[in-house]
Amino acid sequence: MDSKGFVAGKPHAVCVPVPAQGHIKAMLKLAKLLHHRGFHITFVNTEFNHKRFLRSLGPNSLDGLPDFRFEAIPDGIPAGSDEDATQDVTLVSDALLKDLLLAPFRDLLLKLNGEDGSTPVSCVVSDGFMPFAITAAEELGVPRVAFFTIAACSFMAYKQYPTLVEKGLAPLKDESCLTNGFLDKVLDWIPGIKDIRLRDLPANFRTTNPDDILFNFTMESMHRADKATAIILHTFDALEPHVLEALSSMLKLPPVYAIGPQQLHLNQLPEDTLKDMGDSLWKEETGCLEWLDSKEQNSVIYVSFGSIAVMSPQHLVEFGWGLANSKVPFFWVIRPDLVVGESAILPPEFVAETKERGLIVSWCPQEQVLNHPSVGGFLTHSGWGSTIESLCAGVPMLCWPFFSDQLTNCWYACNEWGIGMEISNDVKRHEVEKLVRELMGGEKGEKMKKKVLEWKKLAEQATAPHGSSSINFDNLVHQMLSKKK
Repeated sequence: MDSKGFVAGKPHAVCVPVPAQGHIKAMLKLAKLLHHRGFHITFVNTEFNHKRFLRSLGPNSLDGLPDFRFEAIPDGIPAGSDEDATQDVTLVSDALLKDLLLAPFRDLLLKLNGEDGSTPVSCVVSDGFMPFAITAAEELGVPRVAFFTIAACSFMAYKQYPTLVEKGLAPLKDESCLTNGFLDKVLDWIPGIKDIRLRDLPANFRTTNPDDILFNFTMESMHRADKATAIILHTFDALEPHVLEALSSMLKLPPVYAIGPQQLHLNQLPEDTLKDMGDSLWKEETGCLEWLDSKEQNSVIYVSFGSIAVMSPQHLVEFGWGLANSKVPFFWVIRPDLVVGESAILPPEFVAETKERGLIVSWCPQEQVLNHPSVGGFLTHSGWGSTIESLCAGVPMLCWPFFSDQLTNCWYACNEWGIGMEISNDVKRHEVEKLVRELMGGEKGEKMKKKVLEWKKLAEQATAPHGSSSINFDNLVHQMLSKKK
């Protein structure tokens, strides 16, 4: 072993997440699992998020271990004014589409390979939406794994974007397509997916501009994924059998491994220093767990719209009064940047009305909250990380999808898996009140609770020692260690 702690001959994985909270969290979990399997890890954040981690977790939080280190590369975006908000998705996508991160990442790989006594890079594990990393790994001649932190149904839907273009369904002809029923068209030609409407596909195609950055970036990411050595999806076989089967028979696609849910794998690992390594870009307010301790079992609805979704001041107020009027105890995460263009301020009457049964914080340790015995429901934006965390905790959902694959997650949760109910896009307090009451005490809520507990059990079986996800993970590691490029 050399002074850096590297062991000659050990595999060295360089992990590169999309610079957004949910993607970083998922990649960090995968990195921890690979580290447990004997991989040295270099985890690469953008400089912007590297600084955010140091602020939220402390100045020594990224010191890592000798064989689990953190590096940072520039993101190609001009510095913004708010250092504690998620960066603009379109700006990030534009930088990625133009491969602005390719040169600094290539330089980092060469630096890692040239370090005295260091073990050379043996594979690159990049988020599937970081396509430059696949190109850099190809140039280096090492296996390249594309980790899509999404469901198989969303991945399959994204793969259909070129077909949408061929069929004249995307980009949209004009703005009226958003309101004239065009999006209600049922699609019967997507492999492994039945009866889904155009409006339930990931929303990046909803543009009238053929040069739209997000639309083209999505198409490019999917195209570049075909050049990966392997693809990972954060799902499990029993949850999406038809889609996964269809993906495995698609000709150009590399082997696809469903290895989720990752947290259930991590729960089985022995205690070590990595287990406590934080993954939050915001400072978490842990006092909320004591507040939850004071509540009855399954009595609280947890409300969070993730790290990217935003809403109008009016929607915030409608959600607030819907929660207040339901009389159900609630715990609500309101990020400082949740409301478009202004502070997230609720009226004083709302605060007075709910002070005994409501708690509002700016960020929290979500998985601990969802697994708390007093939490009985989750009002969510339907991000995939939140959806699978809710499923693993056995908590049914109210879904208010914001953008991208959240619409597909919502459709599956409500129509295929029976664990969600959708809130209409234009939020009204009476609808929120009615659905919260139904979720927390109604007949449909009871059925959903029973169903989500069944899925939770199947997730646990998938990640048990001989479960499908564990076997898939073994096969993935074996492929990553092989010399096949």
